[in-house]
Amino acid sequence: MTFTSKIKHAFLASILLGNLLTGCVPVEGTGTGTGTTSAALRYDDAVYSTDVRSVQLYSRSYNVADVLAPPVVSLDQSSPLILEFDRLSAPRGRAVVKLYHCDINWQPSSIQPMQYVQEFNEFFIMEVEPSAGTKVPYWHYRFSVPRVKLSGNYLLEVLEEGGNRLLSRRFVVFEEAVQVGLRPMATPGAGDRNVRQQLDFNIFYAQYPLVNPAQEIKVVLRQNHRWDNGKYFNRPTFTQEAQRRLEYQLFDVEQTFLGLSEFRALDTRSERFSGLGVERRDISTSPDRVYALTGKSRAREAYSTQPDANGKFLYGSREYGNAPLNADYQQVFFQLHSPEPAPGPVYVFGGLSDWQLQEGFKLTYDAENKLYSGSALLKQGYYNYYFAVKGANGQADARYFEGSHFATENVYDVLVYYRPPGTRADLIIGYSTITFNPQR
Repeated sequence: MTFTSKIKHAFLASILLGNLLTGCVPVEGTGTGTGTTSAALRYDDAVYSTDVRSVQLYSRSYNVADVLAPPVVSLDQSSPLILEFDRLSAPRGRAVVKLYHCDINWQPSSIQPMQYVQEFNEFFIMEVEPSAGTKVPYWHYRFSVPRVKLSGNYLLEVLEEGGNRLLSRRFVVFEEAVQVGLRPMATPGAGDRNVRQQLDFNIFYAQYPLVNPAQEIKVVLRQNHRWDNGKYFNRPTFTQEAQRRLEYQLFDVEQTFLGLSEFRALDTRSERFSGLGVERRDISTSPDRVYALTGKSRAREAYSTQPDANGKFLYGSREYGNAPLNADYQQVFFQLHSPEPAPGPVYVFGGLSDWQLQEGFKLTYDAENKLYSGSALLKQGYYNYYFAVKGANGQADARYFEGSHFATENVYDVLVYYRPPGTRADLIIGYSTITFNPQR
């Protein structure tokens, strides 16, 4: 593409964006548009500009399913982290990446950038390309995250030159200094045995010089790589000093997880055929309209096995391939049948919403038709999602519409944190993952 055609493409993009946003629900973020002001940085997965869409941060191992891999890498970073996202308006300046080391609670560590990055803590995104042949023009960004010197929690921030904040994403870098053994268990409470999942685990530190491990070690246990419902452990259940082993036996029901159900699926990768979870499509509009199958409550249904991606998503175009540049944006309409209103607001919820109850995914109840409905602008792809109710505590309650089962297949991982005496940074010295009820 010539320089002249790129300028023309950018101009059309800005025109269509203005038309598009007047008729579509924004997908994510608090949004500051593309102006020069910027929202405060959140140490969270967040989008700050309304033209930023389709953010992915994943570890690359040169496999087609890489984008489903969580942003978790070892300190040697043999599998590098890749950041990708789109902007619906033409870039007004170069995008800059900054990294921040954080403690276990996702607050900034009190150490200087030179202690955890190899170079000056500003990295420009050089791979920026316009979409090709799409109804909704966009610019696609791709960036390989640089190696760091320390393990731990990290926040990646992307800004536009001039200070306009675009997005932030969390990732994890771990060492293999201690070993972690995970063991799926049945929950002790009879009433919870069929709906909850429990994992006990041991930490072995035979080769690591811990002086007071019962107080120095902290642990986070996650389901499907989610941070919103992670379990935090400040002390082990038992300490076996002779065996240099910490035991975590979870007797409290609050330390277990709801198994929930397998995720609902939506496949919009084809522009000619209705994929999984699609009722119908309308290609006469711009953008195309995709109508998902009307959902219904699964709270009283028996467990049903079906393959899913544990709440994640990937982009694709079956007709044209090269998803980063050829996959188009579509207005996707969701409906959920409900005889009566839920006890709180209802949202489409999952990786597509950053595991947050976002206003762009909020559904509206129609009492006459007994339907929740809403729409969001999404890039062509394969999505997993739940219908979730916002609870009194502000958290997502997916059980209300999805039910919960011990038999559900979920992925769990454990992160072992340690702050060496006299230091100011939480390191991650152990990591392990396991699939609960793996499907054969």
